[in-house]
Amino acid sequence: MDATLNRTGKPAGGPDARAEALVASYERAGYGRVTPAILQPAEPFLDLSGEDIRKRMYLTAAPGGTELCLRPDLTIPVSRDYLASAQAGRAAGFCYLGPVFRHRDDQPAEFMQAGIESFGRPDRAAADAEMLALGLEATAGYGLATPDIRTGDVALFAALIAALELAPAWKRRLVKDFNRKTNLALDLERLMLGGNNARPEYQGVLAALAGSDPKGAHALVTDLLSIAGINAVGGRSVAEIADRFLEQSALGASTKLPRDVRGLIERFLAIGGDPDESAAELRALAADANLNGEFAATVDLFESRNGFLAARDIDLKRIKFSTAFGRGFDYYTGFVFELTDPTRTGDPLVAGGRYDGLLTRLGSPESIAAVGFAVWIERLASYGAAS
Repeated sequence: MDATLNRTGKPAGGPDARAEALVASYERAGYGRVTPAILQPAEPFLDLSGEDIRKRMYLTAAPGGTELCLRPDLTIPVSRDYLASAQAGRAAGFCYLGPVFRHRDDQPAEFMQAGIESFGRPDRAAADAEMLALGLEATAGYGLATPDIRTGDVALFAALIAALELAPAWKRRLVKDFNRKTNLALDLERLMLGGNNARPEYQGVLAALAGSDPKGAHALVTDLLSIAGINAVGGRSVAEIADRFLEQSALGASTKLPRDVRGLIERFLAIGGDPDESAAELRALAADANLNGEFAATVDLFESRNGFLAARDIDLKRIKFSTAFGRGFDYYTGFVFELTDPTRTGDPLVAGGRYDGLLTRLGSPESIAAVGFAVWIERLASYGAAS
């Protein structure tokens, strides 16, 4: 893939004039227009968006066996190009307009997305507020001045879990399953019962691994799989399968979730309303449970964001905040939002959030702040045509 940030290409598919005008407005706001390659390595999408996306991707393979795909979104391609450019590590913002490709029942597999990705800004609360404000400009440009605004904050849940007395493997599991509500409910049930409910045929292996040296246990599982002639299962490599066994072994350790801790998690997940009301509830929960440190700092950032939103003339009473709201992608680490048409299907017209951990997972040697959003042009164009 070309490592340069190409700002001269025209997007395919003939977007309407409003889409071009929208991206032109983002350019005037200081976001350089980019056009990442359509053909991308598949691994980052599968690793960072979750295996569930595989069934919606259009995959192929290079002669050497490397798995490739038509890009299913633009966040990861823009992030990869940024890391491969001379601007990597410095504050920079980019906008785009182009086709993405996903299998969708009864809908075209190729559709247009616009959006913004902002990297390296230290003023996280202000950057979050700017993304929501620019997202609202997109709906306004298509005639929808007052979309429903739904927001959440993955960092609040992560900070809560970090403060609990739980095994590290369970902390990772709960945070990972935050965007998968059925899985999260099952995790809490397992913890109430004391941990392991792995398949019976695996119990012997998991028991043998429990408490073992992690490096030695990983080598043992990898060797056993290789001896058995197993190279990959369901898209996972031998190393990934070994990691999964070790995680299951750790999850099966004698950990039991006290009832009051589960009650605290459920109380947290029930918080919602407008952001100011929610901030007061979060402060009350922190005081009752003596949650200081990281959790208190994350609530401070939440309240600071509310101030920047108000400064941009966004009425906080219009925002429906929920501590339980997530967007279903593993890479989000903080503020998330969706804008929807209250009179129609509820599919997001604009959606995005903060993904500070993504660039490290893509190979950056240092953590880089990142936030952005995508605009579903076809949904907005359909709204404009019908209104």
